Amino acid sequence: MRRIGFAAGNRATALSRARVPGRRIAHTVLTDLGPLRSYPAYRRVWAGETVSAVGSMITTTAVPLQVYDITRSSFAVGLTGLITLVPLIMFGMFGGAISDAVDRRRLALITSCGLAAVSAGLFVLALVGPRTVWPLFTLVAVQSALVSVDQPARRSMMPSLVPLRALPAATALQQIGWNIALTTGPLLAGVTITVSGYPVAYGIDAVTFGAALYALARLPPMPPTDGGTRAGVASVVDGLRFLRGQPIVVMTFAIDIIAMVFGMPRALFPELAGTQFGGGARTAGLLYSAVAAGALAGAVAGGWFGRVRRQGLAVVIAVIIWGVTIAMFGLVHNLIAGVLLLAIAGAADMISAVFRNAILNVATPDAMRGRLQGVFIVVVAGGPRLGDLEAGTAATVFSPTFSVVSGGLACVAGAVLLAAAVPSFSRYDSQAAITAAESREVTREPGEDPL
Repeated sequence: MRRIGFAAGNRATALSRARVPGRRIAHTVLTDLGPLRSYPAYRRVWAGETVSAVGSMITTTAVPLQVYDITRSSFAVGLTGLITLVPLIMFGMFGGAISDAVDRRRLALITSCGLAAVSAGLFVLALVGPRTVWPLFTLVAVQSALVSVDQPARRSMMPSLVPLRALPAATALQQIGWNIALTTGPLLAGVTITVSGYPVAYGIDAVTFGAALYALARLPPMPPTDGGTRAGVASVVDGLRFLRGQPIVVMTFAIDIIAMVFGMPRALFPELAGTQFGGGARTAGLLYSAVAAGALAGAVAGGWFGRVRRQGLAVVIAVIIWGVTIAMFGLVHNLIAGVLLLAIAGAADMISAVFRNAILNVATPDAMRGRLQGVFIVVVAGGPRLGDLEAGTAATVFSPTFSVVSGGLACVAGAVLLAAAVPSFSRYDSQAAITAAESREVTREPGEDPL
């Protein structure tokens, strides 16, 4: 009787599912929400970081627009990237070493308070009305230094919040939150700056840090594994030495550098908004948000991420698509076509980011995650800044069209050459790597919510 009842139940369930094919399609296509449902600590961190990221993207959009308003120069906008790159590199590696040596939660609380103070400083400066860009450059340099310490601490927390096998889904959800911010932040910045000016834009950013601080305050302490390692040059060298024997991990960095240095034209958006598309600040905000809107759409439709085993190959294909669509964007003069191409590029970049981060977290022992995330932040944040300088310089020497098209094509060529040089990256098997990582580490159950 039990067996009959069980079979009948299965038939009933099957019939029910057959009547709702849309539910099966949604389960297959849409992003897995399991980490948000199952792990309350992760849920709070996700929500707090998403709200805070919206404010941060308002500032990220407002600063280049303000620099362009002051100087009327795309080269000056590109120089903003160089100004922020120097402290990013100087502090990025040490930020990762620090997060392996101290309580990661406490470190993130300190850096978040510092970032809120910088946003408050930008608010005050905008009220005064700077006549030169150097005060702006100084504040964004301090902001970059703080981010280079803050982000390794936050990112290295992830495997403590969810299991390794849930990392692709959790990372996709992080990408959704981040790209919600990337989409709405620039649009809000364009509207806010047009209607109310720069002070209001920076003020919103300062206020939104409250959400991230609340989420961090609710987390339990996160001391380093086995007492950690002392932060310093020797610790950084240990992290770099670990990389030397990890070609797969190195590839996650190298291929993103190629994509961002050559294929990221965001420094040209203020100029392209006026010259190529005949608009102003709102059009620039639309261009900034188009990449993120595509990434958001790709992340929402990311239910298939967890089923991809050849994650390295997926990264290579995604970077090639990014380069092709960026090159095509440089040739169009219709705003709708330009926005659609940027959205496709954004979806490809999001796919690359999800799998690169999953590969990195699985391949790295917990005691090394802070330092490797430090390298990750230097690459992820530093690459676009070098790209700003490259794009701005090429546009000044040649033309904006040449800068965008040649950069996209160089991205494609670089991705193909790297894949050929390290064929093991395209053959990377995520399931085999996760099995090896689970046997390597013995940790507490991820996602425990003590509060």
